Amino acid sequence: MSAPVIHRENSAVVTALALNHITVPDLSAPEVISLAASLGCAGVELRLDGLPGVDGTAVSPQSLQSAEAAREAASKLGIRVIALSELRAFNDWNTERAELAAQLMTLATACGAEGILLLPRNDGYGHGNGERQASLRLALRELGPMLTDAKLLGFIEPLGFERSSLRSKQEVVDAIESLDESKRFRLVHDTFHHHLGGDASGLAKHTGLVHISSVINPVLSISEIRDSDRVLPHANDRLGSLEQIAELQQTGYAGPISITSFSPSLPVTDHGRTQALEALSASVEWLASSLNVQTAGVNHSDSKSRLVTSVT
Repeated sequence: MSAPVIHRENSAVVTALALNHITVPDLSAPEVISLAASLGCAGVELRLDGLPGVDGTAVSPQSLQSAEAAREAASKLGIRVIALSELRAFNDWNTERAELAAQLMTLATACGAEGILLLPRNDGYGHGNGERQASLRLALRELGPMLTDAKLLGFIEPLGFERSSLRSKQEVVDAIESLDESKRFRLVHDTFHHHLGGDASGLAKHTGLVHISSVINPVLSISEIRDSDRVLPHANDRLGSLEQIAELQQTGYAGPISITSFSPSLPVTDHGRTQALEALSASVEWLASSLNVQTAGVNHSDSKSRLVTSVT
């Protein structure tokens, strides 16, 4: 089965798996794309630090060349580049943030991404009632025309941590709709942050991307769970990730589901490469089976050996 193709606006997408660069942070962007293809995934989320030549988000001839190489690799293998990450503290809008956004969009366009990932301020400031809503609206008003000119989407990911300045997906949707920007911005439903934030709203209509990971440590309380506890999708998941996704699908979501693990940071550059990639392959196989998603022409019975060679 070929990887589904998406147009940037008003496109119906068949649910498919994707691979987030953060899951394999030691790989370059072309290597992540190659790995995703070998796993049978339909898409990837790339990160700036996987584009050689990037200094922060500064655009340089080398970073543009790296982005274009990623775009060529994705096109050759039929892999979607869903988003380039990330603009942090996007809702703390200022001149510096505007410049960072512009540079990120330039590189996103160069690598053929459909959008950029937008993360809220997450340092314990800016979360007061009234303040956070006003800051969000300001950022959306400024980002909307920039995204329109670049023909990109803005994927907004509320964070469930108590220190986050944006935890509620409903608040994001309220702001988007009040500014009539529903075609330009999409929610990211992260199963980890959805669980931590206690956000009951699904909002499938406004969701453009799902991040899935698992927490399997049985002793951690909600307040103790951190990004480092997020492992590959697993049958012993405490987050209810599959149930969250089922609810989204039942209410109309048909977009990509991106594997977003922070731990273990898969050691693809040392002696643990083979075991790490075998774990990733097994997780993809389990997830595809659990979600009844067909991966793109992959026979997982022999994928483990091909995974190792695909990134060497």
